[in-house]
Amino acid sequence: MADQIPHFNCDPIVTRRQMLQRCGTGLGSLGLASLMATEGMLNQAAGASAGSPTSPMAPKMAHFPGKAKHVIHIFLNGGASQVDTFDPKPALAKYAGKKLPMENLRTERKTGASLPSPFKFKKYGESGLEVSELFSELGECVDDIAFVRSMYTNVPNHEPSLMMMNCGDLIQPRPSMGAWVTYGLGTENQNLPGFVVMCPGGYPITESANWRSAFLPGAYQGTHIDTKHTDIEKLISNIKNKELALPEQRRQLDLLQALNRRHQAVRSQESALESRIQSFELAYRMQMQASDVFDVNNEPKHIHEMYGQGVHARQMMIARRLVERGVRYVQLWHGAGQPWDNHDEIEKNHRRLARDCSQGIAALLKDLKQRGLLQDTIVMCGGEFGRTPVVELPTPGANAGKMNGRDHNNHGFTVWLAGGGVKGGQAYGATDEFGFAAVENKVHVHDLHATVLKLLGFDHEQLTYRFSGRDFRLTDVHGKVVEDLIA
Repeated sequence: MADQIPHFNCDPIVTRRQMLQRCGTGLGSLGLASLMATEGMLNQAAGASAGSPTSPMAPKMAHFPGKAKHVIHIFLNGGASQVDTFDPKPALAKYAGKKLPMENLRTERKTGASLPSPFKFKKYGESGLEVSELFSELGECVDDIAFVRSMYTNVPNHEPSLMMMNCGDLIQPRPSMGAWVTYGLGTENQNLPGFVVMCPGGYPITESANWRSAFLPGAYQGTHIDTKHTDIEKLISNIKNKELALPEQRRQLDLLQALNRRHQAVRSQESALESRIQSFELAYRMQMQASDVFDVNNEPKHIHEMYGQGVHARQMMIARRLVERGVRYVQLWHGAGQPWDNHDEIEKNHRRLARDCSQGIAALLKDLKQRGLLQDTIVMCGGEFGRTPVVELPTPGANAGKMNGRDHNNHGFTVWLAGGGVKGGQAYGATDEFGFAAVENKVHVHDLHATVLKLLGFDHEQLTYRFSGRDFRLTDVHGKVVEDLIA
Protein backbone atom coordinates (compact mmCIF):
# COMPACT_ATOMS: atom_id res chain seq x y z
CA MET A 1 0.00 0.00 0.00
CA ALA A 2 2.86 2.28 0.78
CA ASP A 3 4.01 2.04 -2.83
CA GLN A 4 0.60 3.35 -4.01
CA ILE A 5 0.87 6.58 -2.04
CA PRO A 6 1.92 9.40 -4.36
CA HIS A 7 5.12 11.19 -3.42
CA PHE A 8 5.56 14.95 -3.83
CA ASN A 9 8.67 17.04 -3.60
CA CYS A 10 7.47 19.27 -0.79
CA ASP A 11 10.66 21.14 -0.06
CA PRO A 12 9.41 24.04 2.07
CA ILE A 13 12.43 26.15 1.27
CA VAL A 14 11.75 28.57 -1.65
CA THR A 15 14.30 31.24 -2.34
CA ARG A 16 13.24 34.81 -3.03
CA ARG A 17 14.56 34.51 -6.60
CA GLN A 18 12.44 31.39 -7.21
CA MET A 19 9.34 33.11 -5.83
CA LEU A 20 9.84 36.15 -8.09
CA GLN A 21 10.44 33.94 -11.12
CA ARG A 22 7.27 31.92 -10.59
CA CYS A 23 5.04 34.83 -9.65
CA GLY A 24 6.49 37.11 -12.30
CA THR A 25 5.69 34.66 -15.07
CA GLY A 26 2.11 34.44 -13.87
CA LEU A 27 1.70 38.20 -13.67
CA GLY A 28 3.14 38.55 -17.17
CA SER A 29 0.59 36.07 -18.49
CA LEU A 30 -2.22 37.97 -16.83
CA GLY A 31 -0.95 41.22 -18.29
CA LEU A 32 -0.69 39.67 -21.76
CA ALA A 33 -4.23 38.30 -21.53
CA SER A 34 -5.56 41.70 -20.51
CA LEU A 35 -3.73 43.40 -23.38
CA MET A 36 -4.97 40.86 -25.92
CA ALA A 37 -8.54 41.27 -24.70
CA THR A 38 -8.29 45.05 -25.03
CA GLU A 39 -7.01 44.69 -28.59
CA GLY A 40 -9.75 42.20 -29.48
CA MET A 41 -7.26 39.36 -30.07
CA LEU A 42 -8.95 36.81 -27.83
CA ASN A 43 -11.75 34.53 -28.96
CA GLN A 44 -14.75 36.80 -29.51
CA ALA A 45 -17.26 34.07 -28.83
CA ALA A 46 -15.68 33.44 -25.46
CA GLY A 47 -15.65 37.15 -24.71
CA ALA A 48 -19.37 37.35 -25.30
CA SER A 49 -20.27 34.36 -23.17
CA ALA A 50 -22.63 34.69 -20.26
CA GLY A 51 -21.02 36.13 -17.17
CA SER A 52 -17.89 37.28 -19.00
CA PRO A 53 -16.57 40.64 -17.78
CA THR A 54 -15.39 41.48 -21.30
CA SER A 55 -17.55 44.18 -22.87
CA PRO A 56 -19.08 43.29 -26.26
CA MET A 57 -18.04 46.79 -27.35
CA ALA A 58 -14.34 46.28 -26.61
CA PRO A 59 -12.11 47.13 -29.61
CA LYS A 60 -11.62 44.19 -31.97
CA MET A 61 -9.40 43.32 -34.91
CA ALA A 62 -10.81 43.44 -38.43
CA HIS A 63 -9.99 40.76 -41.03
CA PHE A 64 -7.11 42.86 -42.37
CA PRO A 65 -5.74 46.37 -41.73
CA GLY A 66 -8.46 48.73 -42.91
CA LYS A 67 -7.88 52.29 -44.07
CA ALA A 68 -10.91 53.52 -42.11
CA LYS A 69 -11.77 53.32 -38.42
CA HIS A 70 -14.96 55.37 -38.27
CA VAL A 71 -18.03 56.13 -40.39
CA ILE A 72 -20.18 59.27 -40.53
CA HIS A 73 -23.33 58.62 -42.59
CA ILE A 74 -25.24 61.76 -43.61
CA PHE A 75 -28.73 60.63 -44.59
CA LEU A 76 -30.82 62.88 -46.86
CA ASN A 77 -33.96 60.97 -45.98
CA GLY A 78 -36.85 61.21 -48.41
CA GLY A 79 -34.68 60.96 -51.51
CA ALA A 80 -32.79 63.99 -52.83
CA SER A 81 -32.92 64.55 -56.59
CA GLN A 82 -29.68 63.51 -58.28
CA VAL A 83 -30.30 65.73 -61.34
CA ASP A 84 -30.61 68.76 -59.05
CA THR A 85 -27.59 68.07 -56.83
CA PHE A 86 -24.66 65.96 -58.09
CA ASP A 87 -25.58 64.53 -61.52
CA PRO A 88 -26.01 67.35 -64.09
CA LYS A 89 -28.20 66.53 -67.11
CA PRO A 90 -28.30 69.45 -69.60
CA ALA A 91 -30.21 67.27 -72.09
CA LEU A 92 -33.33 67.74 -69.98
CA ALA A 93 -33.55 71.38 -71.09
CA LYS A 94 -33.75 70.33 -74.74
CA TYR A 95 -36.92 68.37 -74.03
CA ALA A 96 -38.44 70.73 -71.46
CA GLY A 97 -42.17 70.18 -71.37
CA LYS A 98 -41.87 67.27 -73.81
CA LYS A 99 -41.85 63.52 -73.43
CA LEU A 100 -38.36 62.04 -73.24
CA PRO A 101 -37.29 59.87 -76.21
CA MET A 102 -36.78 56.76 -74.12
CA GLU A 103 -38.64 53.80 -72.73
CA ASN A 104 -40.84 54.66 -69.78
CA LEU A 105 -39.34 53.19 -66.63
CA ARG A 106 -41.62 52.11 -63.84
CA THR A 107 -42.21 54.78 -61.20
CA GLU A 108 -44.43 54.77 -58.16
CA ARG A 109 -46.81 57.41 -59.56
CA LYS A 110 -47.72 58.78 -62.97
CA THR A 111 -45.12 61.04 -64.52
CA GLY A 112 -45.08 63.29 -67.57
CA ALA A 113 -42.70 65.51 -69.51
CA SER A 114 -39.06 66.42 -68.93
CA LEU A 115 -38.46 68.73 -65.97
CA PRO A 116 -35.07 70.49 -66.36
CA SER A 117 -33.21 71.34 -63.20
CA PRO A 118 -33.82 74.91 -62.04
CA PHE A 119 -30.35 74.95 -60.49
CA LYS A 120 -27.04 75.84 -62.14
CA PHE A 121 -24.07 73.49 -62.03
CA LYS A 122 -20.45 74.58 -61.81
CA LYS A 123 -17.10 72.81 -62.06
CA TYR A 124 -14.88 72.79 -58.98
CA GLY A 125 -11.41 71.73 -57.92
CA GLU A 126 -8.59 70.20 -59.91
CA SER A 127 -10.88 67.33 -60.83
CA GLY A 128 -13.39 69.70 -62.47
CA LEU A 129 -16.36 67.83 -61.04
CA GLU A 130 -19.72 69.57 -61.39
CA VAL A 131 -21.87 70.32 -58.36
CA SER A 132 -25.19 72.12 -58.16
CA GLU A 133 -25.44 75.61 -56.70
CA LEU A 134 -27.44 73.99 -53.91
CA PHE A 135 -24.20 72.55 -52.53
CA SER A 136 -21.76 75.21 -53.68
CA GLU A 137 -19.86 75.07 -50.35
CA LEU A 138 -19.23 71.40 -50.98
CA GLY A 139 -17.59 72.32 -54.28
CA GLU A 140 -14.48 73.29 -52.36
CA CYS A 141 -14.12 69.67 -51.22
CA VAL A 142 -14.74 67.77 -54.48
CA ASP A 143 -11.15 66.59 -54.81
CA ASP A 144 -11.69 64.52 -51.66
CA ILE A 145 -15.07 63.16 -52.82
CA ALA A 146 -16.06 60.19 -54.99
CA PHE A 147 -19.53 60.72 -56.48
CA VAL A 148 -21.13 57.37 -57.24
CA ARG A 149 -23.60 58.45 -59.94
CA SER A 150 -24.73 54.95 -60.84
CA MET A 151 -26.45 53.80 -57.67
CA TYR A 152 -29.64 51.76 -57.91
CA THR A 153 -31.91 49.84 -55.55
CA ASN A 154 -34.83 47.45 -55.84
CA VAL A 155 -38.07 49.36 -55.36
CA PRO A 156 -39.30 53.00 -55.41
CA ASN A 157 -40.92 52.97 -51.96
CA HIS A 158 -39.52 54.66 -48.87
CA GLU A 159 -39.89 51.93 -46.27
CA PRO A 160 -38.20 49.04 -48.13
CA SER A 161 -35.58 51.35 -49.64
CA LEU A 162 -34.67 52.69 -46.22
CA MET A 163 -34.33 49.14 -44.95
CA MET A 164 -32.16 48.23 -47.92
CA MET A 165 -29.85 51.22 -47.50
CA ASN A 166 -29.54 50.77 -43.75
CA CYS A 167 -29.93 47.02 -43.20
CA GLY A 168 -29.30 45.34 -46.56
CA ASP A 169 -32.77 43.81 -46.86
CA LEU A 170 -36.11 45.14 -48.10
CA ILE A 171 -38.46 43.55 -45.60
CA GLN A 172 -36.96 41.05 -43.15
CA PRO A 173 -35.62 42.30 -39.80
CA ARG A 174 -31.87 42.56 -40.26
CA PRO A 175 -29.08 44.33 -38.32
CA SER A 176 -28.24 47.81 -39.56
CA MET A 177 -24.89 48.67 -41.06
CA GLY A 178 -23.89 50.56 -37.92
CA ALA A 179 -24.68 47.48 -35.85
CA TRP A 180 -22.59 45.27 -38.13
CA VAL A 181 -19.64 47.67 -37.95
CA THR A 182 -19.70 47.88 -34.16
CA TYR A 183 -20.15 44.10 -33.96
CA GLY A 184 -17.05 43.69 -36.09
CA LEU A 185 -14.85 46.43 -34.64
CA GLY A 186 -16.26 47.31 -31.23
CA THR A 187 -15.56 50.91 -30.29
CA GLU A 188 -12.60 52.90 -29.03
CA ASN A 189 -14.44 54.68 -26.23
CA GLN A 190 -16.20 52.58 -23.60
CA ASN A 191 -17.83 55.65 -22.04
CA LEU A 192 -19.92 56.48 -25.11
CA PRO A 193 -22.17 54.39 -27.38
CA GLY A 194 -20.32 52.85 -30.31
CA PHE A 195 -23.19 53.70 -32.68
CA VAL A 196 -24.90 57.09 -32.35
CA VAL A 197 -27.92 58.23 -34.41
CA MET A 198 -28.90 61.91 -34.56
CA CYS A 199 -32.25 63.00 -35.98
CA PRO A 200 -33.70 66.42 -35.10
CA GLY A 201 -37.40 66.56 -34.35
CA GLY A 202 -38.10 62.87 -33.85
CA TYR A 203 -37.75 59.77 -36.03
CA PRO A 204 -37.57 59.08 -39.77
CA ILE A 205 -40.15 56.68 -41.17
CA THR A 206 -39.65 53.06 -40.04
CA GLU A 207 -38.20 54.72 -36.94
CA SER A 208 -35.67 52.70 -34.91
CA ALA A 209 -35.75 49.85 -37.44
CA ASN A 210 -33.20 51.94 -39.35
CA TRP A 211 -30.57 51.44 -36.65
CA ARG A 212 -31.64 48.18 -35.04
CA SER A 213 -29.36 45.31 -34.05
CA ALA A 214 -32.02 42.64 -34.88
CA PHE A 215 -30.50 39.22 -34.10
CA LEU A 216 -27.11 40.72 -33.16
CA PRO A 217 -26.72 41.38 -29.42
CA GLY A 218 -28.59 44.50 -28.36
CA ALA A 219 -25.35 46.27 -27.36
CA TYR A 220 -24.75 46.98 -31.06
CA GLN A 221 -28.00 48.88 -31.65
CA GLY A 222 -27.80 52.61 -32.38
CA THR A 223 -28.47 55.15 -29.64
CA HIS A 224 -30.93 57.80 -30.86
CA ILE A 225 -30.38 61.47 -30.00
CA ASP A 226 -32.93 64.20 -30.83
CA THR A 227 -30.61 67.06 -31.74
CA LYS A 228 -33.31 69.68 -31.86
CA HIS A 229 -32.51 69.98 -28.14
CA THR A 230 -29.38 71.64 -26.79
CA ASP A 231 -29.92 70.85 -23.10
CA ILE A 232 -28.08 67.63 -22.28
CA GLU A 233 -30.95 66.55 -20.01
CA LYS A 234 -33.30 66.67 -23.02
CA LEU A 235 -30.80 65.32 -25.54
CA ILE A 236 -30.31 62.16 -23.47
CA SER A 237 -33.07 61.28 -21.03
CA ASN A 238 -32.02 60.46 -17.45
CA ILE A 239 -28.35 61.10 -18.22
CA LYS A 240 -27.76 62.21 -14.64
CA ASN A 241 -28.96 60.85 -11.32
CA LYS A 242 -30.00 63.81 -9.18
CA GLU A 243 -30.48 61.67 -6.09
CA LEU A 244 -27.20 59.75 -5.86
CA ALA A 245 -23.56 60.71 -6.31
CA LEU A 246 -21.34 58.58 -8.56
CA PRO A 247 -19.81 56.44 -5.74
CA GLU A 248 -23.28 55.54 -4.44
CA GLN A 249 -24.45 54.79 -7.97
CA ARG A 250 -21.45 52.51 -8.44
CA ARG A 251 -22.29 50.49 -5.34
CA GLN A 252 -25.94 50.27 -6.39
CA LEU A 253 -24.96 49.15 -9.87
CA ASP A 254 -22.55 46.53 -8.51
CA LEU A 255 -25.36 45.03 -6.43
CA LEU A 256 -27.72 45.09 -9.40
CA GLN A 257 -25.11 43.45 -11.62
CA ALA A 258 -24.51 40.69 -9.05
CA LEU A 259 -28.23 39.93 -8.99
CA ASN A 260 -28.45 40.07 -12.79
CA ARG A 261 -25.47 37.74 -13.20
CA ARG A 262 -27.08 35.23 -10.83
CA HIS A 263 -30.29 35.47 -12.86
CA GLN A 264 -28.32 35.11 -16.10
CA ALA A 265 -26.33 32.09 -14.96
CA VAL A 266 -29.28 29.75 -15.57
CA ARG A 267 -30.37 31.56 -18.73
CA SER A 268 -27.16 31.61 -20.76
CA GLN A 269 -28.96 31.41 -24.10
CA GLU A 270 -30.78 34.72 -23.61
CA SER A 271 -28.40 37.24 -25.19
CA ALA A 272 -30.76 40.12 -24.37
CA LEU A 273 -29.81 39.76 -20.71
CA GLU A 274 -26.15 40.47 -21.44
CA SER A 275 -27.18 43.48 -23.53
CA ARG A 276 -29.31 44.84 -20.70
CA ILE A 277 -26.48 44.42 -18.19
CA GLN A 278 -24.07 46.22 -20.53
CA SER A 279 -26.59 49.03 -21.07
CA PHE A 280 -26.65 49.78 -17.34
CA GLU A 281 -22.86 49.95 -17.32
CA LEU A 282 -22.79 52.23 -20.36
CA ALA A 283 -25.43 54.54 -18.87
CA TYR A 284 -23.28 54.92 -15.76
CA ARG A 285 -20.11 55.64 -17.72
CA MET A 286 -21.83 58.08 -20.08
CA GLN A 287 -22.30 60.49 -17.19
CA MET A 288 -18.56 61.15 -17.39
CA GLN A 289 -18.31 62.13 -21.06
CA ALA A 290 -21.73 62.63 -22.66
CA SER A 291 -22.24 66.10 -21.23
CA ASP A 292 -18.92 67.18 -22.67
CA VAL A 293 -19.14 65.64 -26.14
CA PHE A 294 -22.64 66.96 -26.93
CA ASP A 295 -21.92 70.47 -25.62
CA VAL A 296 -20.44 72.44 -28.54
CA ASN A 297 -20.26 75.71 -26.61
CA ASN A 298 -16.60 75.09 -25.86
CA GLU A 299 -15.72 75.07 -29.56
CA PRO A 300 -13.80 78.22 -30.61
CA LYS A 301 -15.53 81.02 -32.46
CA HIS A 302 -13.86 80.30 -35.81
CA ILE A 303 -15.17 76.70 -35.74
CA HIS A 304 -18.73 77.91 -35.11
CA GLU A 305 -18.36 80.37 -37.98
CA MET A 306 -17.06 77.63 -40.27
CA TYR A 307 -20.01 75.30 -39.57
CA GLY A 308 -22.63 78.05 -39.51
CA GLN A 309 -25.83 78.33 -37.51
CA GLY A 310 -28.69 75.92 -36.90
CA VAL A 311 -29.34 72.36 -35.84
CA HIS A 312 -27.52 70.77 -38.79
CA ALA A 313 -24.37 72.77 -38.17
CA ARG A 314 -24.51 71.59 -34.57
CA GLN A 315 -25.09 67.96 -35.65
CA MET A 316 -22.06 68.02 -37.93
CA MET A 317 -19.92 69.50 -35.18
CA ILE A 318 -21.08 66.86 -32.70
CA ALA A 319 -20.31 64.13 -35.27
CA ARG A 320 -16.72 65.30 -35.49
CA ARG A 321 -16.48 65.43 -31.70
CA LEU A 322 -17.82 61.87 -31.45
CA VAL A 323 -15.35 60.29 -33.88
CA GLU A 324 -12.60 62.36 -32.29
CA ARG A 325 -13.41 60.55 -29.06
CA GLY A 326 -13.45 57.11 -30.65
CA VAL A 327 -17.13 56.51 -31.48
CA ARG A 328 -17.26 54.01 -34.33
CA TYR A 329 -20.40 54.86 -36.34
CA VAL A 330 -22.37 58.11 -36.44
CA GLN A 331 -25.51 58.60 -38.52
CA LEU A 332 -26.98 62.05 -39.19
CA TRP A 333 -30.56 62.28 -40.46
CA HIS A 334 -31.92 65.48 -41.95
CA GLY A 335 -35.08 65.39 -39.85
CA ALA A 336 -38.20 63.52 -38.80
CA GLY A 337 -40.24 61.81 -41.50
CA GLN A 338 -38.92 62.25 -45.05
CA PRO A 339 -38.00 65.92 -45.61
CA TRP A 340 -36.36 65.44 -49.04
CA ASP A 341 -39.49 63.75 -50.45
CA ASN A 342 -40.47 66.68 -52.70
CA HIS A 343 -43.32 65.58 -54.95
CA ASP A 344 -44.02 69.23 -55.71
CA GLU A 345 -42.29 72.61 -55.27
CA ILE A 346 -38.92 70.91 -55.73
CA GLU A 347 -37.08 74.16 -56.41
CA LYS A 348 -38.38 75.84 -53.27
CA ASN A 349 -38.03 72.81 -51.01
CA HIS A 350 -34.67 71.51 -52.22
CA ARG A 351 -33.21 75.02 -51.93
CA ARG A 352 -34.42 75.29 -48.33
CA LEU A 353 -33.20 71.83 -47.36
CA ALA A 354 -29.77 72.30 -48.91
CA ARG A 355 -29.44 75.67 -47.20
CA ASP A 356 -29.96 73.85 -43.90
CA CYS A 357 -27.00 71.50 -44.30
CA SER A 358 -24.65 72.42 -47.17
CA GLN A 359 -22.30 74.66 -45.16
CA GLY A 360 -22.24 72.21 -42.26
CA ILE A 361 -21.37 69.23 -44.47
CA ALA A 362 -18.54 71.10 -46.17
CA ALA A 363 -17.27 72.31 -42.78
CA LEU A 364 -17.31 68.75 -41.45
CA LEU A 365 -15.07 67.54 -44.30
CA LYS A 366 -12.68 70.47 -43.86
CA ASP A 367 -12.60 70.10 -40.09
CA LEU A 368 -11.93 66.37 -40.22
CA LYS A 369 -9.16 66.96 -42.76
CA GLN A 370 -7.40 69.72 -40.81
CA ARG A 371 -7.40 67.52 -37.68
CA GLY A 372 -6.04 64.47 -39.51
CA LEU A 373 -9.30 62.56 -38.96
CA LEU A 374 -10.52 62.37 -42.55
CA GLN A 375 -7.87 59.82 -43.49
CA ASP A 376 -9.47 57.22 -41.23
CA THR A 377 -13.11 58.40 -41.27
CA ILE A 378 -15.50 57.53 -44.10
CA VAL A 379 -18.07 60.25 -44.74
CA MET A 380 -21.02 58.95 -46.77
CA CYS A 381 -23.93 61.09 -47.99
CA GLY A 382 -27.14 60.28 -49.87
CA GLY A 383 -30.74 59.16 -49.55
CA GLU A 384 -32.60 55.89 -49.91
CA PHE A 385 -33.14 56.54 -53.65
CA GLY A 386 -33.28 59.44 -56.14
CA ARG A 387 -35.99 61.23 -58.07
CA THR A 388 -37.32 61.18 -61.61
CA PRO A 389 -36.02 63.61 -64.24
CA VAL A 390 -39.61 63.96 -65.45
CA VAL A 391 -42.40 65.81 -63.69
CA GLU A 392 -44.79 64.01 -61.39
CA LEU A 393 -48.40 64.39 -62.46
CA PRO A 394 -50.96 65.50 -59.85
CA THR A 395 -52.04 62.58 -57.67
CA PRO A 396 -54.55 62.88 -54.80
CA GLY A 397 -52.77 62.51 -51.51
CA ALA A 398 -49.29 62.77 -53.03
CA ASN A 399 -48.88 66.42 -53.96
CA ALA A 400 -50.78 69.71 -53.96
CA GLY A 401 -51.98 69.39 -57.53
CA LYS A 402 -48.92 71.15 -58.91
CA MET A 403 -46.64 69.91 -61.68
CA ASN A 404 -43.28 71.12 -60.36
CA GLY A 405 -41.99 68.11 -58.41
CA ARG A 406 -40.44 64.70 -58.99
CA ASP A 407 -41.49 61.16 -58.11
CA HIS A 408 -39.34 58.48 -56.47
CA ASN A 409 -36.65 56.89 -58.63
CA ASN A 410 -34.84 53.70 -57.66
CA HIS A 411 -33.29 53.12 -61.11
CA GLY A 412 -30.49 55.68 -60.80
CA PHE A 413 -29.27 58.07 -58.11
CA THR A 414 -26.11 59.43 -56.46
CA VAL A 415 -24.34 58.67 -53.19
CA TRP A 416 -20.97 60.23 -52.44
CA LEU A 417 -18.08 59.06 -50.27
CA ALA A 418 -15.03 60.83 -48.86
CA GLY A 419 -12.13 60.00 -46.56
CA GLY A 420 -11.18 56.67 -45.00
CA GLY A 421 -9.23 55.44 -48.02
CA VAL A 422 -11.77 56.58 -50.64
CA LYS A 423 -10.25 57.68 -53.95
CA GLY A 424 -11.54 61.24 -54.20
CA GLY A 425 -11.88 63.62 -57.12
CA GLN A 426 -13.89 61.27 -59.29
CA ALA A 427 -17.38 60.61 -60.58
CA TYR A 428 -17.84 56.86 -60.75
CA GLY A 429 -20.44 55.35 -63.05
CA ALA A 430 -23.16 57.20 -64.89
CA THR A 431 -26.88 57.37 -65.52
CA ASP A 432 -28.35 57.79 -69.01
CA GLU A 433 -28.32 61.24 -70.64
CA PHE A 434 -31.49 62.22 -68.76
CA GLY A 435 -30.54 60.84 -65.34
CA PHE A 436 -33.27 58.21 -65.15
CA ALA A 437 -31.36 54.91 -64.85
CA ALA A 438 -27.82 53.77 -64.07
CA VAL A 439 -26.21 52.51 -67.26
CA GLU A 440 -22.45 52.57 -66.67
CA ASN A 441 -20.63 50.77 -63.82
CA LYS A 442 -23.87 50.15 -61.97
CA VAL A 443 -23.57 50.00 -58.18
CA HIS A 444 -26.25 48.30 -56.11
CA VAL A 445 -26.67 49.10 -52.41
CA HIS A 446 -25.13 45.71 -51.60
CA ASP A 447 -22.03 46.75 -53.56
CA LEU A 448 -21.84 50.01 -51.62
CA HIS A 449 -22.00 48.11 -48.33
CA ALA A 450 -19.34 45.63 -49.45
CA THR A 451 -17.04 48.52 -50.42
CA VAL A 452 -17.46 50.38 -47.13
CA LEU A 453 -16.79 47.18 -45.18
CA LYS A 454 -13.57 46.62 -47.14
CA LEU A 455 -12.41 50.14 -46.32
CA LEU A 456 -12.95 49.23 -42.67
CA GLY A 457 -10.90 46.04 -43.04
CA PHE A 458 -13.59 43.42 -43.60
CA ASP A 459 -14.30 40.82 -46.23
CA HIS A 460 -18.07 41.29 -46.45
CA GLU A 461 -18.53 37.58 -47.12
CA GLN A 462 -16.73 36.67 -43.90
CA LEU A 463 -18.28 39.18 -41.48
CA THR A 464 -21.11 36.89 -40.41
CA TYR A 465 -23.30 36.00 -37.44
CA ARG A 466 -24.93 32.63 -37.00
CA PHE A 467 -28.66 32.83 -36.36
CA SER A 468 -31.39 30.21 -36.79
CA GLY A 469 -28.94 27.77 -38.34
CA ARG A 470 -27.62 30.16 -40.97
CA ASP A 471 -24.62 32.50 -41.24
CA PHE A 472 -26.05 35.96 -41.97
CA ARG A 473 -24.18 38.98 -43.29
CA LEU A 474 -24.94 42.61 -44.19
CA THR A 475 -24.79 41.92 -47.93
CA ASP A 476 -26.91 38.73 -47.67
CA VAL A 477 -25.74 36.60 -50.65
CA HIS A 478 -24.88 39.58 -52.87
CA GLY A 479 -22.40 42.42 -53.06
CA LYS A 480 -19.25 43.19 -55.01
CA VAL A 481 -16.49 45.52 -53.84
CA VAL A 482 -16.06 48.54 -56.14
CA GLU A 483 -12.27 48.59 -56.21
CA ASP A 484 -12.11 51.81 -58.26
CA LEU A 485 -13.49 53.72 -55.28
CA ILE A 486 -10.57 52.68 -53.08
CA ALA A 487 -7.34 54.67 -53.16
